[in-house]
Amino acid sequence: MNFRPKNDNDDVDLNLTPLIDVVFLLLIFFMVSTTFIKESELKIDLPEASATATPEEKKAIKISIDAKGRYFVNEIPLVNTQIETLEKAIKKAAGDNPDPTIIINADAETTHQSVINVLDTARRLNYLRITFATERKKDDS
Repeated sequence: MNFRPKNDNDDVDLNLTPLIDVVFLLLIFFMVSTTFIKESELKIDLPEASATATPEEKKAIKISIDAKGRYFVNEIPLVNTQIETLEKAIKKAAGDNPDPTIIINADAETTHQSVINVLDTARRLNYLRITFATERKKDDS
């Protein structure tokens, strides 16, 4: 028989130092690996597009470029391929319309420079509504 009084002073010691070290290392890891992005700095409203084509305006200027780089404004051929001639023809076709729609219809074999000349001329005339005419691909079936 054990007649000794029970001693309640036997407290269990829990060493918290390793636990604090682990928590501190986790805190440092998450601080270093987290990226802080402010998405509210730049607000962009993206335009919506539909599958249907918009109706052509009555005063649209159609500029066609053939494979050899010759220009046609509203199906009227220009006498040469100089930018000044193209600018005069676009001004004449626009008339009193301050911002006409320009439809560029370029052949697939035409040079990029011919298309860039049309875009540059439209920019110099402050015509900002420019679109490209394309054809749908034919299905193989």
